[in-house]
Amino acid sequence: MKNALYTLVGVMAGFALAGLLLFILRAPSGEPISLQPAPTKEPIAVHIIGAVPRPGLYEFAEGARVQDAINAAGGLLSSANVASINLAALLEDGQQLDIPYKSGEEPLAEDSGGGEDDLNLPGGTEEPTDTGGSEDDLININTASLEELDSLPGIGPSIAQRIIDYRDENGPFASIEDLLNVSGIGPSTFDQIKDLITV
Repeated sequence: MKNALYTLVGVMAGFALAGLLLFILRAPSGEPISLQPAPTKEPIAVHIIGAVPRPGLYEFAEGARVQDAINAAGGLLSSANVASINLAALLEDGQQLDIPYKSGEEPLAEDSGGGEDDLNLPGGTEEPTDTGGSEDDLININTASLEELDSLPGIGPSIAQRIIDYRDENGPFASIEDLLNVSGIGPSTFDQIKDLITV
């Protein structure tokens, strides 16, 4: 009788052991997790021009949008054509973002794109100027008000403000040729005003 009991216990133990082994073998095996360093993405560069107070070259993180670029350039001028801007559009590396003006409110100098784009213009855009006046008739770019600068041919209110901002940040102009350092003033615009200004 005892032998039969031992045999039964042994069989039961064998089934239990077999069940345990089967459970272990069928349990899913986990895979080790390896942490990878997050890649550092290079910033994208965007050239912002048009109806903003501070046009220029700005850098943004990937995924930045047009609204971010406008904020970086000081917001929109009152003459900006907001309706034609997609503020949610993604910026791209190397992009030139041109913020348009409302019809009829474009600065004269920016009709030609200003700055470096003046190099591509034909020479027929110059207007004749009267150079017969005395030096007292010339506009001193180191002391002129925004209205006086705005009265010059090819200089709109936004370019006039840039001239004032430039001299506030960098000191008086040493020569009239230093105006070429102001964003929006290229050789074509300078040729129109060089005989009307002084320092």
